[in-house]
Amino acid sequence: MPLIDPTRSLLLVVDVQVRLMPAIAGGADVIAQTGRLTEAARLLDVPVLFTEQNAGGLGPTVPDLAPEPGAAFPKMSFGAAQAPGFLDRLREGRDCVVTGCEAHICVLQTVLGLLEAGRRAYVVRDAVGSRRTENRDAALARMAAHGAEIVTTEMVVFEWLGTARHRRFREVVRLIK
Repeated sequence: MPLIDPTRSLLLVVDVQVRLMPAIAGGADVIAQTGRLTEAARLLDVPVLFTEQNAGGLGPTVPDLAPEPGAAFPKMSFGAAQAPGFLDRLREGRDCVVTGCEAHICVLQTVLGLLEAGRRAYVVRDAVGSRRTENRDAALARMAAHGAEIVTTEMVVFEWLGTARHRRFREVVRLIK
């Protein structure tokens, strides 16, 4: 099915960390869009998993996103899928909706690893960033060329809702308006 199904989704937030985000072009927007997605995921019972690259050097996930205890996966490899135990953390059959930084390094390598592992990946264009926008744009093109679907925050949210009759419609729409 080409629509993003909330019952088959997992929101994967890659390395949105305190010491990295000030260097990201449009970093505040990446945090804001990721925040909208994490809150929508919580309201719609979509699991959320965070990764943290070298947390000793880059710090934890930004406080605005406040992962629940145990929801952050520590890693040293750029691609999370290559980190020992990461793929075991993903529920079988879940499609990954991916946000985070840096698009051309950790997001790219994680998404390519997910695709190689047979997972469907939806990369949220307005919720990924790099220090330079040309790196982000090149990464998005490369991920799309390898089979990732490039989407936006609103596309994800409205596909998760599916209908204006959803019991959480008003709460979720307030997040993006």
